[in-house]
Amino acid sequence: MTAPTTAPTKTPGRRGTAWHLLRARLCPLLTVLALLVGPTACAGSGGRHVTVMVPWDGQEEFGAFYSVVKDFEHDTGIQIDVQVTRALTQQLDAAVTADAPPDLAVLPSPAAIARYAKMADGLQPLDRKTADSGSYLEPFQGLARVDGATYAVPVKIDVKSLVWYDTETTSKPRTRSTDTLSSFAREGELGWCLGLASGPTSGWPGADWIADIVLADAGTDVYAGWASGRLPWTTTAIERAWTRWRDLVGAPTLKQASEKRVADATRAMAAAEPGCRLAHGARSALATELQKESRFDFVAPAAHAPLEVSGDFIGLFADDNPAARTFVHYLSGVRAQQNWVDAAGSSAFSARTEGIGYRNAVQRRIAALVEPASGHPLCFGAADLMSPDVVAAFYRAVLVHADGDEDTGKLMDDLQEVQSSLGSKERIPQDDICSHPT
Repeated sequence: MTAPTTAPTKTPGRRGTAWHLLRARLCPLLTVLALLVGPTACAGSGGRHVTVMVPWDGQEEFGAFYSVVKDFEHDTGIQIDVQVTRALTQQLDAAVTADAPPDLAVLPSPAAIARYAKMADGLQPLDRKTADSGSYLEPFQGLARVDGATYAVPVKIDVKSLVWYDTETTSKPRTRSTDTLSSFAREGELGWCLGLASGPTSGWPGADWIADIVLADAGTDVYAGWASGRLPWTTTAIERAWTRWRDLVGAPTLKQASEKRVADATRAMAAAEPGCRLAHGARSALATELQKESRFDFVAPAAHAPLEVSGDFIGLFADDNPAARTFVHYLSGVRAQQNWVDAAGSSAFSARTEGIGYRNAVQRRIAALVEPASGHPLCFGAADLMSPDVVAAFYRAVLVHADGDEDTGKLMDDLQEVQSSLGSKERIPQDDICSHPT
């Protein structure tokens, strides 16, 4: 692995001034409120205060991150103001446009890193010290770079190519292949626990699953070509993955899943409801009921088969706040990463190549899958590499496909039309999408 590169310096924009003016206007009001509610964001300003925008509103994910924040505040005296939003991209876009973004933001995809790095007054490049001197797994390290400069560091990762089952009610599937699982799921009416409803991002579990099928059936080259926008949606391997997903899950289950919430599907599995014994996806996508139940286990792809992975990155927008760079450096280090992994209810895994241990046996088995020695190529989730317009169309198509209201070929034609007209011109380099363990 190569260490993060030292990046060129961007010309400072107006946002630092705008943010300080905004803070100056708010401080008198906040000072009054402080008499009632305690210390304000103005306390410790002048290089001792950092704002960070995060997308985690769940108790487990946010709680794990906040435990790391409290340790940092205790050690440094720097105050971290955490801004939580489920509509991170929309709010961050608005803040950047208004020249008043947070100092830091958690970026959920390489596509977001590439887009904000290209924006005027967007992401700031990270020097080697800020990004820590450790090495990170590929493809996470490479996807944090734009034009050779490092713009973010991975703070947590996960594996999406897992099939979960209830060990008390279900025998272990022999393999994770689509054909084997199709017959296995129908034996004894085991069935899939699947929900696709998730507010503005409804459809994402299906998008992850379809991408996983493309990866398993067509291989890394086809997958990377499609995910980067170079291979059309109308390619036979892509269209076939949608059909295989429908055959695997079953039309009745898909129809119900289009209106079932993701969390409700997970609770149904935890409650061992009839016809709901298997689930697909990353551990972090599973609700508390499954994470805390020891009776659930997973089946991974065969040895050396590619894995679909995901990750969250921290990016710097402040060009005038050294404390923000200090926090990025801390988050990327071994201590913070270990505390994050160990936090109660945490489903996080680290992209660091060394220094991290896992207490839970299931965690250790998942972590072992992403180690280069495992031989598994790691490919970032396809939807996380696409432009926002294409992702939105992808998710909508998943819901339409689940309802069974439109021919698959017509869906692929429509998606390709969106890709051709609205797909990002700043494409993710195809060579960066998957790792290539030797």
